Amino acid sequence: MSWWEQGLRLLLAVFIGCVIGIERERKNRPAGMRTHVLVCVGASIIAIMESLMIADTITLNMNNASTGIAISYGRISAQVISGIGFLGAGTIFTQRKKIAGLTTAASLWNTACLGIVTGYGYYWLSLCGCALVLVTLMLLQKVIRVNAIKRVEVRFSNRAETIPFINEFFEKAGIKVLDLDFHIEASAEDSPKDGNQYTNTYTLHLPGKLSYTDVINQLAAYPHIYSVRTTNT
Repeated sequence: MSWWEQGLRLLLAVFIGCVIGIERERKNRPAGMRTHVLVCVGASIIAIMESLMIADTITLNMNNASTGIAISYGRISAQVISGIGFLGAGTIFTQRKKIAGLTTAASLWNTACLGIVTGYGYYWLSLCGCALVLVTLMLLQKVIRVNAIKRVEVRFSNRAETIPFINEFFEKAGIKVLDLDFHIEASAEDSPKDGNQYTNTYTLHLPGKLSYTDVINQLAAYPHIYSVRTTNT
């Protein structure tokens, strides 16, 4: 393998890591452009080294048939693929009982795999893989929307009018109520006589065409509803 081809493979690894990392950095994820570039370049270096080792072994055996030297193809690269999991685990964190960072960890692992493919010289495969990773990160969620089951907390007054409004809104929007918890706060004697304050916590499953932002905005517009928010507790 010539020096310029080694350089080309490393430059392609930089490009692949850069474009994937920029997408993650734009979304303010833990691992950004530099991390993805370093992962991709490092994996590519290992693959190039392994390719050179194999070429040297073949040359040595051809020059001296009695040596019989063998090399295990792909063993070092396999350690890169498994070892990158430790770096990916560092991007996963828990906040308010919600796990985040799994997609970034997966993108790091894919970047390492693409770096190995690039280092071995499979340029077309590495570019196609890079394109698929970017499509998955940037476009797939917009094309195929999956609404996770979440809990929506609604604080309101005037129960007699507000409850029918909420139920009617859910029915028209095709929202399924899987569970309901409620809490009542009696109004203080010195507070304005607007009745008790109620807090209903709905566990909802939304249709694909609707987002939780739409639900919150439409419910919050009702005059007797004080606040609407999603919660994980």
